[in-house]
Amino acid sequence: MDEPATAAFARERALLIGVAYRMLGSVNDAEDVVQEAWLRWARVDTGTVADPRAFLVRTVTRLAIDRLRRIKARRETYVGPWLPEPLLTGPDAVAEPVADPAADVDRAESVSMAMLVVLETLSPLERSVFVLHEAFGYPYADIGEMLGRNPATVRQLAHRAREHVQARRPRFEADATKRRAMTERFLQASLDGDMNSLLELLAPEATLWADGGGKAKAPRRPIVGRDKIARFFVGISGEIVPPGGTVQITEVNGGPAVVLYTAAGPLATAMVELDPDTGRILVIRLIGNPDKMTGLETPQS
Repeated sequence: MDEPATAAFARERALLIGVAYRMLGSVNDAEDVVQEAWLRWARVDTGTVADPRAFLVRTVTRLAIDRLRRIKARRETYVGPWLPEPLLTGPDAVAEPVADPAADVDRAESVSMAMLVVLETLSPLERSVFVLHEAFGYPYADIGEMLGRNPATVRQLAHRAREHVQARRPRFEADATKRRAMTERFLQASLDGDMNSLLELLAPEATLWADGGGKAKAPRRPIVGRDKIARFFVGISGEIVPPGGTVQITEVNGGPAVVLYTAAGPLATAMVELDPDTGRILVIRLIGNPDKMTGLETPQS
């Protein structure tokens, strides 16, 4: 492949990873899809491609749809709750960065863990239309060309996807400063095994979702209720940080998160969502499946 074609792909790689990750909720699958797009790009006469970006986004979108359909059965047999793979999005990020939330709210929200969980409930075509239109601003006509659908069909898909997402979009406190402060307090209370502090931080109807994938110790069903969640964290307080391990709070999926590191690399992450009315923790998502740590790796990991 000639140098201009290679450079054209390199310029679009961050965008392609961003589209694929939002489509698949998996860093590993997104990277595989982008790699396949590169192989296809290498086989075409790129000199005849008028718009490399459009060609590559179309290729990645179609590959992601195919992969979503193939992995559906795999996720249905997953051990315990399945959560999207976490992705560093702050200054330490080595993957596709999230746009500044102040400049592009929709694109930033589309990579949040809460939104990715909702997107899992869409059909592959609905998800592709929602991601391309809502997160990246593609017109319906362009999306129709990418998917081989007429604009009217794309509009119908967009309408269904938007209604579905709006009905299921959780109402969480979006203020990053408040979430970080509560994340810090939650981490300290968990490390201390402080039952009273945990009960104070958690909403009565709080839910803990833990994704160990059968490869890391984690509850295989959601834990509902602050008393049960508090007892869970008190019970594991002495095991949270293994010998030689460190914890830090950094930006993951556009918001503050606890990330546990060992000498071998990232081991787990925890993210909290706050009730906007009370400011208490309403949802905790804990991910420890070692296969899902790729997006948490830093150049120093």
